[in-house]
Amino acid sequence: MSSAYEELLDGQVVFRRAPGTRHETICSRLHALLDACVANLTATRILPRRSQVQLTNGNIICPDIALVDVGTGKLWLAIEIISSDDHHTDTVVKKQIYEDMRVPRLWIVDPRYDNLEVYHSNEYGLALKGIMAGSDVLTDTALPGFQLTIRDLFA
Repeated sequence: MSSAYEELLDGQVVFRRAPGTRHETICSRLHALLDACVANLTATRILPRRSQVQLTNGNIICPDIALVDVGTGKLWLAIEIISSDDHHTDTVVKKQIYEDMRVPRLWIVDPRYDNLEVYHSNEYGLALKGIMAGSDVLTDTALPGFQLTIRDLFA
């Protein structure tokens, strides 16, 4: 079972509840798939679930899943799995921080609707590339060989 944790968001300490069982099942499944994928990539590393990632002095976040560049240590994919009782922090506050810090990729997984939002950073901020559900297959050019049928994530 996971435990409660805290993050520093825009200079404010935010206490987060321990994620529920479904949240953790989805997180474990996605972490394992990505771990297998990045095992073959020399420039990418996956961090343990909810590792602290310092983006600035006032922002120390704990993405559910984080992929970082081995050479620079910079976060390039953050994955947030939404909890129904605490979605505002992930979908508004942290999303804005990721956008401000120009994190290249953000996936927001929403178990309430069994879907996944894919965002890519561009010169204007984070752009929604798609909302995926059901039989949609998630791939990413930065993750060669990675394929995920969305319904399998929520099975």
